[in-house]
Amino acid sequence: MNKRIITINRMYGSNGRIIGKALANEMGIGFYDRELIEMASNKKNVPLDQFAEVDEKRPSPWGFPIDNELQIGVDRYPIPMNDVLFGIQREIILSLSDREDCVIVGRCANHILTGDNTLHIFIYAPFETRVKTIMERLDREEKSARKLVKRMDKERRAYYEFFTDQKWMDMGQYDLCIDSSKFSQEAIIQIIKEAAAKK
Repeated sequence: MNKRIITINRMYGSNGRIIGKALANEMGIGFYDRELIEMASNKKNVPLDQFAEVDEKRPSPWGFPIDNELQIGVDRYPIPMNDVLFGIQREIILSLSDREDCVIVGRCANHILTGDNTLHIFIYAPFETRVKTIMERLDREEKSARKLVKRMDKERRAYYEFFTDQKWMDMGQYDLCIDSSKFSQEAIIQIIKEAAAKK
C-alpha cells in the first residue's frame, strides 16, 4: 500500500461523514462511506437493501436469516450477512488502498489499514450537541433524537468491537481525535490536511 489514505471513525451526529466528504472534495481525492455498500452489492450481485440492513452492525447472537448462498461457508455452516458484508468491504478497502488516495468513513478501516501512509481520525462531540444536530438534520423531536443517537452509537460500538476485538473509544487507536463542537468544519479540514501532510 503506497497511497495516501485517511480513515474517519465517528460518533453519530458528530458530522464525521460531512467532514470527511468535504475533506475529500477539497483534497481532490476519493470518498467512500455508503459507497462501500453499493460496491459490495455490485461485486457479489447481492440486493443493496440486504447489505444496507446489516451495514455497520454486529451479527445477532440469537440467529439470523439465510438470504443468500454467500452465507453458506466452505464447511457448510451458515454465516451471518454482517460477516459476509464485512469480508467483502475489507477486500474493497484493501483494494482501494492500493489504487487511489481517498477518505474512508467507518467500516473498521482504521483497523484494516495499518500502513505508514494512513492517517486515522476519530470525530466526536458532546452528547447534547449531537442530539441537537440530529434534531435539525432529521427534523426529529428531542426524545426521538436522543434515542436515535444512543442506538446508533451502541450499534457502531458493538460492530467495531466485534470485528476488531478493540475498544471503539480507545483513542490510542487513532492518530488524531477531534471534538467537532470546538472547531468550524473548515478548521477541522485544515487540521486534518496538515496532519496528513506531516504523516
